Amino acid sequence: MNRQRGHPRWLSVTLWALAIGHAANGGWMYLAPANWFSVVPGVIDTGPYNAHLVRDVGAAYLTVAAACLMAALKPAISRDMLLVAAVFAGLHGGLHLWEIATARVPVAHWLQDLPGVLMPTLLMVWLAWYAGYGPRGKS
Repeated sequence: MNRQRGHPRWLSVTLWALAIGHAANGGWMYLAPANWFSVVPGVIDTGPYNAHLVRDVGAAYLTVAAACLMAALKPAISRDMLLVAAVFAGLHGGLHLWEIATARVPVAHWLQDLPGVLMPTLLMVWLAWYAGYGPRGKS
């Protein structure tokens, strides 16, 4: 992508949606960890409630939201910001897949994790690739 010009509209919309979604989830985790833990499907399968841990992960989500926002606002640094976001997304999604594959959580987590963890992970990793090496990236 030409970093001197703006993003294609679809990419800007996607980055804003990811920023808003990650900020909403991260803010919820950070400000109301007990509520988040009790409401999100499947979370209770991962172990006992730990407010500090939920807030730590919330901070990571807020960091990803900031990276997506910066990528949306500043095309010149979008590849770098998306790489930062993709590292968290990839590690987080990978952990979910590992826990399913090793029967740490019930196999039903495939469906629970698909919309909120696995699809955003695939999207973030693909966007990081696209921003740097896709048809318009050619870095």
